[in-house]
Amino acid sequence: MNTPENPYELFDRWFADAKETEPRVPEAVAVATADANGRPSVRQVLLKAVDHRGFVFYTNLGSRKATELAENPFAAMNFHWKTQSRQVQVRGAVEPVSDEQADAYFASRARSSKIGAWASKQSQPMEGRGEFERRIAKYTAKFGVGAVPRPDFWSGFRLKPDVIEFWEDRSFRLHLRFSYEKTATGWQITELYP
Repeated sequence: MNTPENPYELFDRWFADAKETEPRVPEAVAVATADANGRPSVRQVLLKAVDHRGFVFYTNLGSRKATELAENPFAAMNFHWKTQSRQVQVRGAVEPVSDEQADAYFASRARSSKIGAWASKQSQPMEGRGEFERRIAKYTAKFGVGAVPRPDFWSGFRLKPDVIEFWEDRSFRLHLRFSYEKTATGWQITELYP
């Protein structure tokens, strides 16, 4: 396999392949976080941007993931594209995106998703579905036909990788596996036993 010096180049290639073959949501990624005591949790989110600075996703800042990232600003991501028989794992520090970036992404969302962001008390206990539906009705009425601004409790995070690991299925369990580790001078590539 031709392994480029920059892992983002390979990620972009594999992500483009996944977008052509995955039947649903190729941007879905498992994000693992841990609280201040090191207790982990993991959930699926949607990748909303990737560039040389890292991998971006958005959430309610009252959610478990946001709370854990405030306590312990490191995370791991795992993309699994079954149709391509490929996985990519990303590990590193996490930082908030800028207000400008969060505003721009929020503005691009469907109106119903914007209302949902206001209505959801993500990760908090709910007294039945009716409570959520009443909150949706409340914010639908509040904003009427006007613009729906980004709530101050909703924003994004950028995982800035220090390691990006690629895995591809091969016959007889002779899988391809290698990692890119960030160094002071660039990326060090290491082939790994599968």
